[in-house]
Amino acid sequence: MRFHEFDTVVLKVDMPSHRLKTGDIGAVVQVYSEDAVEVEFVTASGRTQALVMLATASIRPVGSKDILAVRQLDAA
Repeated sequence: MRFHEFDTVVLKVDMPSHRLKTGDIGAVVQVYSEDAVEVEFVTASGRTQALVMLATASIRPVGSKDILAVRQLDAA
């Protein structure tokens, strides 16, 4: 799948080092290649939680049957 800047994406893997979990939603902010993108994940209040370079295999586009949810970050 080819991603573009500003695409909304869903994380397909847990990333404990960034306090991210499968299902977290982010926005593509930079496309490096068909296989690598940079994604920003933000809290509900708008604070950047993580800015991560990811393999495109680690994300998927938001689907029409996805529903948004809220979770609290685990304590650091």
